[in-house]
Amino acid sequence: MSITPELKAQLMKDYATKEGDTGSPEVQVAILTSRITTLTEHFKTHKKDNHSRRGLLKLVAQRRKLLDYTKDKDLARYQDLIKRLGIRR
Repeated sequence: MSITPELKAQLMKDYATKEGDTGSPEVQVAILTSRITTLTEHFKTHKKDNHSRRGLLKLVAQRRKLLDYTKDKDLARYQDLIKRLGIRR
């Protein structure tokens, strides 16, 4: 249900704003999006798993906050990020 360290490292490399960047909003949103996608697939077979669903809602809220922050700070970065990740809105 979680993402592998290799996938996480690849996401950090792909979305980093500079060398060694692990905590920028872009990297965090990319990792959260990967985890959300994984959980969404999990719910296709486990429809009644409400404990994990609560975790999914927390992840979505956290991603939303980071996206709002990015939008306030730099609109161009925000638009580029949602386009690269394929997130609606």
